[in-house]
Amino acid sequence: MIYGIGTDVCDLRRIRATLERRGERFAQKVLGPAEIEVFRARRARVEERGIAYLGTRFSAKEAFSKAIGLGLRMPMTWRACEILNHPSGQPYIRLHGALAAWFDERTLEAHVSVSDESDYAASFVAVEHKDPR
Repeated sequence: MIYGIGTDVCDLRRIRATLERRGERFAQKVLGPAEIEVFRARRARVEERGIAYLGTRFSAKEAFSKAIGLGLRMPMTWRACEILNHPSGQPYIRLHGALAAWFDERTLEAHVSVSDESDYAASFVAVEHKDPR
């Protein structure tokens, strides 16, 4: 059974401008420990790949926060939610700390899709109960 859905579109030009103004501090606020490593590696190779990565993660976290109905209120925090990729490239959500406990108590499972183009990143998240009630 569906618990919630969320979608978000992010303007990558705004992400780029924020990085120019605030430097990596913005990425460190939004990205979890595994994500920041990927961001740095992609950005070191090609600046635009790093920006797109940060934008898709920002967008997916916004979509996830909408799908669970909390917005960016505790226990939902930027760094407690990571959007990672399986070896196949498929994105998935890894939760940490109080957010993981909150999510597990409700027996929820999340599915995420991310996409980006030159100026935009978009994400869709569906959250469902693991076992029908």
